[in-house]
Amino acid sequence: MMLDMSFVKSNHLYAVLIFTTALACSPKKETNETEIMEEKETLYISQPLTTGGEFTTGIEGPAVDADGNLYVVNFEKAGTIGMVSPEGVATLFVTLPEGSTGNGIRFNSTGNMLIADYTGHNVLEVDMATREISVYAHHEGLNQPNDLAIMDNDIVFASDPNWQESTGQLWRVGLDGQFVLLESGMGTTNGVEVSPDNRTLYVNESVQRTVWAYDLSESGEISNKRLIHTFDDFGMDGMRVDTEGNLYVTRHGKGTVAKLSPEGELLQEITVSGKKPSNIAFGGPDGRTAYVTLQDDGNIDWFRVESPGRAFGK
Repeated sequence: MMLDMSFVKSNHLYAVLIFTTALACSPKKETNETEIMEEKETLYISQPLTTGGEFTTGIEGPAVDADGNLYVVNFEKAGTIGMVSPEGVATLFVTLPEGSTGNGIRFNSTGNMLIADYTGHNVLEVDMATREISVYAHHEGLNQPNDLAIMDNDIVFASDPNWQESTGQLWRVGLDGQFVLLESGMGTTNGVEVSPDNRTLYVNESVQRTVWAYDLSESGEISNKRLIHTFDDFGMDGMRVDTEGNLYVTRHGKGTVAKLSPEGELLQEITVSGKKPSNIAFGGPDGRTAYVTLQDDGNIDWFRVESPGRAFGK
């Protein structure tokens, strides 16, 4: 018996149409939209990750590795690096060499940790597999390497404030491990960051409450310095960018994190649980969790954001 294929095709098409219509009318889509709305409602709401007291009031850093662990300086005492699990459990990771104290932390393209050692005038490198610590770069002409930024090609920038005189410098560390002075006679340079496309370098001056941007070349040369934002009150500390180029600046003394557009427009401020946020980093499974170190009681806050941190866009 011959089967009427036109009948089969028409019925198959009819079945597909019914199935497609059913999917379109399925409550699953409505549920997903509700979940998305609920997620949006919880954005930028800060809450504690750690219980407080695991770190000293010199808490700084922070940086997240490929496994989602958060690293922060001064765990229980100065001169240490602590590791915080995604669940908020803090443990000792390494103890720095005698005379070294960490501040800003970054990870390079090999996954190794770079630490601004402000008492030793170094950038230290930690082999994450062996936990061996070595001097990546050293220069006696620094006041105190404070925060670090890093390009995709591993060129590093270091802010260098002189807090007593309210001045500062900006340095570059090339792939040869040598410090090069880029600018002196600045205000109290503190937070420093590279844009997602590696074409802009941002530097803030805490006492002067200014945020500057420079054009950045592939070799780490800077030019076209321009002021993009000035705050009317309180200071600033560390900062990071997201994949859209928005800049998150910790407002030390005010207890907020300011979100600026790439051009410096103030988009919003997120209130954290303390008045002394010192730095910020992005992590979580999608890079959309912001971690903020707080010097009030050595605590770490977290909140969700719309776009991943720059490191997660690579």
